[in-house]
Amino acid sequence: MRFTRKLLGTAAVGAAVALLATGCAADGGASGEPAPENEYDDVLQVDFGYIPDFNGTSLLAVAEDQGYWEKYGLDVTATSFTNGPLQIQALGTGDLDFGYIGPGAMWLPASGEAKVVALNTLGQADRVVAQAGIDSVEDLAGKTVAYPEGTSGDMILTLALEEAGMTKDDIEAVPMEPSAIVAALSSKQVDGAGFWYPALATVKQQVPDLVELAQNQDFEETVAFPTAFVAGNDVVADEPEKVDRVLKALRDAIAFRAENTDEAIQLTAAFSALDPKQVEADAGNVQILSLEELDQLTEDGTIDTWLNGMVDYFVGAGKLDAPVEASEFYTGDLFLQAGE
Repeated sequence: MRFTRKLLGTAAVGAAVALLATGCAADGGASGEPAPENEYDDVLQVDFGYIPDFNGTSLLAVAEDQGYWEKYGLDVTATSFTNGPLQIQALGTGDLDFGYIGPGAMWLPASGEAKVVALNTLGQADRVVAQAGIDSVEDLAGKTVAYPEGTSGDMILTLALEEAGMTKDDIEAVPMEPSAIVAALSSKQVDGAGFWYPALATVKQQVPDLVELAQNQDFEETVAFPTAFVAGNDVVADEPEKVDRVLKALRDAIAFRAENTDEAIQLTAAFSALDPKQVEADAGNVQILSLEELDQLTEDGTIDTWLNGMVDYFVGAGKLDAPVEASEFYTGDLFLQAGE
């Protein structure tokens, strides 16, 4: 059984297959434990997108190490992306079957471009930051503020401006790629940004007096910041067996991560060749949900409430033309069925 990883260049969008590096992992977990026995007679090929941070990688790292892909007869090729919208595009072209998105990209499945098949975590890593001397969101008026468009950085900037009675028209808003924001903040070419950890930790090495003006928790009474796994519409409609097996593997990985978080951090670091301390700090800005919690939150409608709240935000922010019910893009029934 193979597990292949690819790194996707930030400029590659159309075919979404600009391969920079590949690697193969041996069967079974890194701990030396034998892989669980394959319960199926066939093997399904799966193309899976991810973002190389704790939220976007930890379940894939666990599934690889613990042999959950093999257990459910899956041959997974994992491709690294810089953001969620690129993965949604790749889902639409058929270059990916599944992917990972943060809360800022949730408007895309709400627009009908993909299905949310599993909630992952609640993000707490987003910030509105500014250079020293800028002490409030109001002080950003007329200033140059960068943000990665269509991401949680965009989302928290919009929310913070709204709370201050402002919009992006009151600032010089500049959409940028995440890597460009790191460089622009570090060199003080921009006055502020809507951005996230762990990338902000890198910035703070160069700009230790960076000021944090807003964070996720400031808005938790009205808007949640869930991260999620998504699937292509055609995959959900035409390949139910593949969806069920992937969800079973993700459910196993969710349970493992909640019970073995420290090990999941180490596995994530190894998976993406990151400093374990950086991943640990990243995980510190995440609310990990157990499998039991995710099942309960799906059954009692809490996740639908979260997603409907995000829909309301996206309508107000101009990302969606009209409200849409969470039940139209979150397949919670399939997530629960995978656990039966």
